[in-house]
Amino acid sequence: MKRLLLLLIAAVLLSGCEVLSRVNWDYARLASAGGKAATAAMISDEQVAEICRQAVAHTDAQTPLADAKYQQRLEKLMGSVKEVDGKPLNFKVYQSNEVNACAYGDGSVRVNSALMDLMEDDEVLAVIGHELGHVVHKDSMKAMKRAYLSSAARETIYAAGGYGQLAGTVLGDISEAYVNAQFSQGQESRADEFGFQFAVDQGRDPYSMCRALEKLNSLSAGSQASALAKMFSSHPDSAKRAAKMRKKADALTGQKTTNQ
Repeated sequence: MKRLLLLLIAAVLLSGCEVLSRVNWDYARLASAGGKAATAAMISDEQVAEICRQAVAHTDAQTPLADAKYQQRLEKLMGSVKEVDGKPLNFKVYQSNEVNACAYGDGSVRVNSALMDLMEDDEVLAVIGHELGHVVHKDSMKAMKRAYLSSAARETIYAAGGYGQLAGTVLGDISEAYVNAQFSQGQESRADEFGFQFAVDQGRDPYSMCRALEKLNSLSAGSQASALAKMFSSHPDSAKRAAKMRKKADALTGQKTTNQ
């Protein structure tokens, strides 16, 4: 058993990954995991949430925050929305020229200043609702699992119970893989629906989701294409998604509009 432990630790160190202090090794897990890669089925939601927290903390430390006015605007927009799916929410605005937003499985929501510059308040809220939809539907947790499984530290994290403090290089790799994750057409559609209803429930313009989609789709075709724009337009029927949200707004308001 000890020999297996030493071999696994050596393999992790050689791959450039490390797990630091506060690790309580689970030898039974270590033995069962030996000789094979950990799979998504082996990782609990609690472990994934811990990886999320560490990844977010690492990204926060590496990314400058936007001016206070952005944070104040976001907090005002979210109003009394403090949790989703039983997870307490926390928000930060990054100073970045890339139009992007991301919600992690632990309830962390990060929005780039460029997205807030591009969109009206109602549209920002709809995009955040879309991202929260991925959290509610467990898409975010699945994406983090995939990001974790793509890292060379997966065996060690699993054997350690998921609670060790990961090295910055590992967290950086996991964060990048997560932020760049692509969701399926069905996942995106469900997140659109959630974002639409989320905006309506907050008393916002029912057309905010479709307008946000239209802006992002337009942006992705130009020179300012971004990760978020590409994500929203990654499927051939992206225009149909925006049209579907417009149709839902028409049905709700009892009117018919043309694309703006």
